[in-house]
Amino acid sequence: MSGTVAFGGISSPLGQIMVALTEDGLAATDFRDGPAARARTLARLGLPEADDPARVSPALQEMTAYFAGELRAFTVPVDWRLFTPLQRQVLGTLYDEIGYGEAVTYGELATRSGAAAPARAIGSIMGANPVPIVVPCHRVIAGNGLGGFSGGEGVESKRRLLTLEGYLQPTLDWDL
Repeated sequence: MSGTVAFGGISSPLGQIMVALTEDGLAATDFRDGPAARARTLARLGLPEADDPARVSPALQEMTAYFAGELRAFTVPVDWRLFTPLQRQVLGTLYDEIGYGEAVTYGELATRSGAAAPARAIGSIMGANPVPIVVPCHRVIAGNGLGGFSGGEGVESKRRLLTLEGYLQPTLDWDL
């Protein structure tokens, strides 16, 4: 793969969010922006870093609007080249079909995506999602509760994202 990766970050209710974009689109997001997150992303992608604020600006603007409750669907392109065929199938279905304020179970996502994979495998794909929030793995829940979440503060971050989107009712002990 050729190209470069440009980084940016925003403050959010869930912490410093990092975005990383190749020339083809969003390649990574992380709930903890900083040198270590950026180094992990560069190592995973095997691409050099570029200083390109214009490339990351649209993604940062959309993230800011999302956390302000003003954006319901991201339009920043995703660099799907970086996904395995099964990840693309499952995460692509999630991205295309499960909208803001909706949720689906791991088993339902397996069925909807046509993936010949059990719910547990779908959970592993969600846990390895390199672009959480934009490809909304927080919208995939267990049949008996929220299930896990590998981003930010774990299930609490998932709960906050689903509350922001109106899927869950707010609780009195925190604000978004």
